[in-house]
Amino acid sequence: MAKVWLVTGANSGFGRAFTEAAVAAGDLVVATARRPEALADLVAAHPEQVEALTLDVTDPAGITSVVADVVARHGRIDVLVNNAGRTHVGAAEETTDAELRELFELHFFGPVALVRAVLPHMRERRSGAIVQLSSMGGQMSFAGFSAYSGTKFALEGFSEALAHEAGPLGIKVLIVEPGAFRTSLFDNATASEEIGDYTDTVGAIRRMVATSDGSQSGDPAKAAAAVLTALAAEPTPLRLPLGSDGLDAVVAHIDAQRVEIAAWEKVARDTAFEA
Repeated sequence: MAKVWLVTGANSGFGRAFTEAAVAAGDLVVATARRPEALADLVAAHPEQVEALTLDVTDPAGITSVVADVVARHGRIDVLVNNAGRTHVGAAEETTDAELRELFELHFFGPVALVRAVLPHMRERRSGAIVQLSSMGGQMSFAGFSAYSGTKFALEGFSEALAHEAGPLGIKVLIVEPGAFRTSLFDNATASEEIGDYTDTVGAIRRMVATSDGSQSGDPAKAAAAVLTALAAEPTPLRLPLGSDGLDAVVAHIDAQRVEIAAWEKVARDTAFEA
């Protein structure tokens, strides 16, 4: 039986790649975006498999309405892909409350609302998959990405607990951690007002984001294929780093953590009450 997908941010990048991969697999995709007209070519090419709907993931009422509509018309949602997002550059001190809260609404509270909206239907069927688009920045962070990584760390913590809760009910959770892929992530980046003292640390990141769009080594179509492979696997992994850069960075970060923990192991263990 063909699956029913609900994909956010489907107009470009990973969202579009997921839509195309699911269509190629014979599935039906409800592709959502703030500007669904950007999906007109896919709808025209696959009118029986692609539906384009308007959805701003920071709008809770819109989320409730879209999920209810999809379930009413198709009877189920088999795969939710929380993909909508953008990057933001700024030192922790430079980033305003408004910028931070806006990013959390997009990367954390929106996906959480979508998860809560689809879970009752997935629980009833004891089947489903939730794909959370994180980043290698959900495992580690760099100067200039405190806000972006903060949202992704939060999403990963939420999703790991969700996997323990929903897994026994037949619902898979997959956290995807891409490195640099040729999407519109950097093209849509926002940035905080600069403070001169952070030029040596955050300045390099600002230049990288401003100049590297379109030259990233990762292919979104291959990333989508890898995600479909992971979803079909038993067991599906909880985390899937993608791209050699992402994989190498995550492994190096884990190794560095092990070294640091080992160096402080005695201090850490000597914190119990004396017997």
